Amino acid sequence: MSQELLAATVAAVRAAGARMMTRYSTESRPSDLPELLANLQANDAAVVDVLRPALTEALPSGGWLNDEHGSGPLATGEWWLIDPVGGNVNAVHGMPDWNIGVSLVRDGRPVLAAVYFPVLDEMFTATEGGGAFLNGVRLQVSAKTSLDGALAGTGQAQPGHDPELAKRMGSAFAAMTNSALYVRVSVPVTHQLAQVAAGRMDLHWQFDNVRSHAAGVLLVQEAGGVVTDLEGKPWELAGGSYLAAAPGVHAAALEVLTD
Repeated sequence: MSQELLAATVAAVRAAGARMMTRYSTESRPSDLPELLANLQANDAAVVDVLRPALTEALPSGGWLNDEHGSGPLATGEWWLIDPVGGNVNAVHGMPDWNIGVSLVRDGRPVLAAVYFPVLDEMFTATEGGGAFLNGVRLQVSAKTSLDGALAGTGQAQPGHDPELAKRMGSAFAAMTNSALYVRVSVPVTHQLAQVAAGRMDLHWQFDNVRSHAAGVLLVQEAGGVVTDLEGKPWELAGGSYLAAAPGVHAAALEVLTD
C-alpha cells in the first residue's frame, strides 16, 4: 500500500471530520424521531460530500459503498467502504463517541483503514502488513492473559427489532459478565475495535459482520490481535459473527461465547 494513498485517505477523513465538527454540538437534542432521522441523514450527506470526491481522486478505479449496514461478498477489485459517521446517533444527541471510518478492500480483504475521532483528534490508521497507528504512534493490543482482568465489549444495533438476536445478546452478555472484569455495550462498533487495537480494551464481539466493520478489524489485526468467527475460523468480510481480541484472551473469550 503506497504511502501516498494512505496520506490522501487520512487527509480526506480529517477534512470530513472537520466538516462534521461544524455540525456537531454538545447541546444537540432532537425533539422527536423525524428530527433525529433528518439529522442523521444530514450528517451522513455532509461527510460523503467531502469523502467521495477526495477518495475518488486518490483512487479513481476504486468502487464506492457507503451503506453502513451492508453485508455479504463484494466483486473482485478495490472498494472504498465508508461508514460516514460511526455512532451518528451519539453525535446528534451531543455525545462525543462518534467517528469517521474508511477502509479500502481489495479482492475481499481490507488493506487500508482510517478511523478518525474528531472530538479527541485521534486518527487511527492501518495498512495490510504495515501495522496500526494512533496519530503516528504504533499500536499494540493488550498483554492480558486472563479474562478476569479483561475489558470486553459488544455493540449490536437495534436488537429489539430481532427477538432472537436480543435473546442471544442477553445470554452472551450475562456469560461474559460472569467471566470478564467489565463488559460494555455501546456503538459505534469501530470505536470498540479501535480501543482493542490500542490495548485500551481487550476484546470485542459481534453477532453480525457488516462490511463497514472492516476498518476496525484491520486495526486490530495489524496491532497484533486475533480476529475470528465464533467457530474460531479466520475472519472473512462476508462472514457472520466475529470476535476480535488480544491473543492472550481470545481462546477463553471464544469458549465463553460458544458454551
